[in-house]
Amino acid sequence: MLAIPLSMICRKNHSNTDEERQAANRIFGLLPVEQGEELIAVWEEFEAGKTPEAKFARAMDRLEPLLQNSSNNGGTWNEPGVNYTKVYTKKSIIKEGAEKIWEYAETLINEGVKKGVLKKE
Repeated sequence: MLAIPLSMICRKNHSNTDEERQAANRIFGLLPVEQGEELIAVWEEFEAGKTPEAKFARAMDRLEPLLQNSSNNGGTWNEPGVNYTKVYTKKSIIKEGAEKIWEYAETLINEGVKKGVLKKE
């Protein structure tokens, strides 16, 4: 989620929402009950990605690391197993929440390949 980086307390490259849910419950459980429940509801809305707000938030969530990698000689794009197809597929969610921003994101991905900081295959 944009304002609460649950990834900071989850394993790197985790791929399940259960781990994030546990982290969210732990963090939000520190708050007064009403506040915690409200933030859990917002987080669940974000995860579901159905509302326009959630779609936009998810788009921005995927855009931020793309911006970092494109401005940092590829950053994590240089890790084993990372290639154009993987990045393009993962970042294509941006299109659902912000079409114009997706056009820019697509340009950054393609530039990464042209510069040699993102492997084509």
